[in-house]
This record gives sequence, structure tokens and C-alpha cells, in this order.
Amino acid sequence: MHTAGACTRVGRRRSGEHGRRGPRGLCNLDYPPSCEGGHPCVHFVHGGGWTKGADVRRPGWTVPSGWSLARQLLVLQAAIVGLLVAVGVTAAYLDAGQSADDAAGRTVTAVAISIADGRNVHAALATRDPSRSLQPYAERVRRDTGVDFVTIMSPAGIRYTHPNPARIGGHFVGNTAPAVAGRTFTETYTGTLGPSVRTVTPVFDDGHRVVALVAVGITIRVITKELRHRLYYLGGVALAVLAAGMAGSYLVSARLRRQTRGVAPGELSDMFEYHRAILHAVREGLLLLDREGRVVLCNDAARELLDLHGDMHGDPRGRPVAELGLPDELVATLVSAEPRSDEIHVGDTRVLVVNTSPVRSRDRARGNVVTLRDHTELQGLTGELDTVRGFAESLRSQAHEAANRLHTVVSLVEMGRPEQAVEFATAELETAQRLTDRVVGSVSEPVLAALLLGKSAEAGERGVELAVAEDTVIDGVVEPRDLVTILGNLIDNAVDAAIEGAAERPPRVVVGVRRDAGGLVLEVSDSGPGVDPDAVPEMFRRGWTTKTSGGPVGHGLGLALVGQAVRRHGGDVRVGSGPGGSGAVFTVRLPLETR
Repeated sequence: MHTAGACTRVGRRRSGEHGRRGPRGLCNLDYPPSCEGGHPCVHFVHGGGWTKGADVRRPGWTVPSGWSLARQLLVLQAAIVGLLVAVGVTAAYLDAGQSADDAAGRTVTAVAISIADGRNVHAALATRDPSRSLQPYAERVRRDTGVDFVTIMSPAGIRYTHPNPARIGGHFVGNTAPAVAGRTFTETYTGTLGPSVRTVTPVFDDGHRVVALVAVGITIRVITKELRHRLYYLGGVALAVLAAGMAGSYLVSARLRRQTRGVAPGELSDMFEYHRAILHAVREGLLLLDREGRVVLCNDAARELLDLHGDMHGDPRGRPVAELGLPDELVATLVSAEPRSDEIHVGDTRVLVVNTSPVRSRDRARGNVVTLRDHTELQGLTGELDTVRGFAESLRSQAHEAANRLHTVVSLVEMGRPEQAVEFATAELETAQRLTDRVVGSVSEPVLAALLLGKSAEAGERGVELAVAEDTVIDGVVEPRDLVTILGNLIDNAVDAAIEGAAERPPRVVVGVRRDAGGLVLEVSDSGPGVDPDAVPEMFRRGWTTKTSGGPVGHGLGLALVGQAVRRHGGDVRVGSGPGGSGAVFTVRLPLETR
């Protein structure tokens, strides 16, 4: 088998030289082009070669468990590249050898036919010693065309010419029967010069009788020599391709090693299982957002806290967080490029504590890690604790006042004025007992009674009168915790507003709770400066406040909690002005059928 390099060299020499001075017909020989990727081997290498390379690894083949994923990939890629290069070189070598054989056959056939048709041969055959003129002619053609022998013989096989003159006159070694019968044929045969590709063709006279035979051949040794040179070239190309493939595999593996931190596949699998178990085990909500604001990961707790269950939302992964129906303030926090710490967000049913931490890699923003905690229960407990604390503060204040009054009564008695002492003690007791009796008589829920008494004491310490409307009745028709949230925050805001308007009118807050046909009505009014009507739509959103930014932490949350509690019960809140346009009146209506 022979290379394309051999066929290129032989074809180029024969076509070039005979195109200038060779016998008739040689200048039109059609030799195959050199092997530049257009032969069948290319289709095999780039088509089927990949399929075979992929099947080399047996299903039961294993690699050392300690190898990293990058190393395993490098070894696998190196094996595939080496196999593909070997298959490609072998296919190219075999194809080139076959092409060389075919080209040699076409060459010797063309030379033999050209000699047989030449007038020099016919003229020499008509003489008594054909060898005298045919031998020089045959040698000249042999040198010009690059073939290894040109033998002209009689139909009986007696040589007229031979590269070795000593063999002239001897019998031709090989098959001549088809040529004697008038046919041209090509074969590979071992003659006096060794194995060769030869063509034997008849020489006809004017009567179309066979008067001589012409045999032209190229030895296998010459073809093999050309093939060896071609093999060196193929080897160099193969090494270059192998080196390029190995370099590419190394670069890919190095990148993979950096991205996987050199972790073995088993460890990656274990880490994934741990990761998934942790995500489902933690009670905190966890969100991972990419830099475009799309959800990369959302655990079960986050779906629960953000109310993302059901067919309406589907799987949030891959969707922009802005399309999940969340409040605008919460969305802005989730996608913020700045870290947020313990930021409170009030939704329709929950109070969430949100923490965000931007993720950066190689000075590039990758997205945000978000943790969510449910603060709803804690917020309710905090409200109740504030109520108890206020009640305790009220008791402390009352104890302090009682001590002062007791000292006054004792002093009056010591001064010999018992009548004034009795009158003073009775008046003070009546004032304190009147508020207590009203609250206890109107409010059957102890927590709410404590709330009103505590708020009354706090307001009194701040110089604000807190009055309970005459028609106030609370008989447990609404969850006490929600009423604490609603009334507590409304009273706190009303007391602050009354203090702001103290320069114009005596600070006063009135609380009323009543039932009507539509449900439960809670009303808190104050003597403050009132509320801007344009601010009402934003009043119950988190962060809205009229207090200065240097005030206590938590400003801007109270009315948001009020709005959440009201929405949870399906109620509504209205904000108006007091009599004569002074102060503000907050009216909350809660339908009883939704309790």
C-alpha cells in the first residue's frame, strides 16, 4: 500500500516532462491530486472516527477515586485525541498507498500505450535487428517518465529491450497471454527486477495483427520509498495534531480544575447531596439571584415565606424576581447591589426580616444571596410584651403617685386637718378609679385592658390625656393579638401627634371601639396637627413616618403593621380630620364574618 505523496511525485514528473517532449498521449494523463484532505480518509477520520473514539471506554472501566474531575477529563481527552490521531494517520497512510498504486497503474498504462502507438516502434520492428534502435529509445522513455523498466518484446516473449542489456534476447518473465490476444492489462508481478506494477499492451500492424508487445513497470521498491517519505510527513502532522489536542485538553482541564477547585467527582456528588439536604432542612428562607435578578435557587422555606406556592406562580427558578408578584420595596431590597442587614418588610400576612449579601467573583458581580426570617410571631409577641411593659410602667407610675398622695394625706392629718385629708384622698381615688372601672367594664379581654391602662399611664406621663369613649365595648370578637397591634400602634402615633400640636390646643387622645351592623369599628382621634391628604395612600407602607431620621429605630413600621393586620381580617382603614379640621381620626372597620 502506498501514500499520496508517491502518486503526486510520479504524476508530476511524468506529466511535466512528457508534456514537453514525451510521446503522444502522455501530456493528457489525469493523475490524482495530492492528499490534502479530499480523499476518503478524511471522511472516516472526521466522521466515523469520532464514533469509534466515543465507544473505546467500556462500561465497566473505572478511574482512581482520588482523581479530580479535571484530571479524569484530561486523561479521557488525551486518550480520545490519541486514538483519533492514530486512526486518522492509519487511514491516511492506507489511502495514500492505494492512491499511489492506482497512480502507478495509470502511469505505466499510459506510457505503454504511447510506446505501442509510436511510429519509431513500428519502423524498428520492420528491421532485421529491432533491438539496435528500440533499446536506446526505450531507455530514453524510461528516464523521461520515471518508470523502472520499458520492455519491448516479440509476441513470443523474446525481449528486444531491457534496462539490463544482458537480458536482451531472453524470455520475458510474466503473463503475456491477454496482450497476445489483443488486450491491454495491468498487474502486480515479481519479475527480474523484483515486484512491480506493470502494464503489457500489444503493438498492432496495419492489418491489426499483433506484431510485438510492450511492458512498462514501476517497482514496488520505488513506490515504498516514496511512501516512506510521505510517512515522515504524516508522522510530523500527527505529532503536531496530537500536541495541539493535548494542549487544548490541558487548557480545558485547567479551567475546569479552577472552577471545581480540584474536587473529585465523588466529593462533588456528596457536596451536592449535602447542599440539597441543607436547603430543605433550614427553616430560614434562602434565595440565590443572578446578576440579572433571576432566581437561581429557592428553598421550600423561601417559597412558604414569599407565598410562592400554587399553580399561579409555578417554579420560580429562572424567572426574574420582579415577576413573582412581590411588593416593590421587597423586590428593590432583593436585587440591591448593597448589602442589607435585618431589614423588616411587612407583607399582607407576614413580617419578614431580610438580609442580602452581594456575591462577587474576580471583581465581578455574580448576584445576591438572600436570607428570609419570619418575624410575624415575634412581632406579635413583641406587641404583647410592650403592652405588659406599658402596664408595668403604669403600675410603677401609679405607685409613685400613690406614694406622693399618701405622704400628702399623712401630712394633712399631722397638721390637724383630717377633713381636707379625706377630701383629697377621695378625689384622687375617684379620678383613678373612674378610668379603671370604665376600661375593665368595657373590655373583657385582660390583655387589651392592660394595653389601654398602660397607654393611658404612658400618655399621662408625657402630658397627654387618653380618654376612652363612652360607647367602647370589646367582647373578644377579634383576635386580641391583632387588636393589640392595631390599637397599640394607632395610640402611639396619636400620642406623638397630640404632643406636636400641644402649642395650639391641650393634647388629648380619644379611643373608641364599637360594634355595628357592618362589623367592629375602632376609632382613634388626636388633637395634633392633622394628616396631609396626599400622604394617606403611602401612610401604611413600610418606612413612611413624620418623625425625624434621628429618632428611635423602628419608625415607619407601626402603621405598616396596622395595615397588615387589617388586610389579614379583610377590613379597611380610613383617615380623616377631627371636628373643625383639627387633629386626625383613624377609623378601622373589621368585618365580623371574617374572624
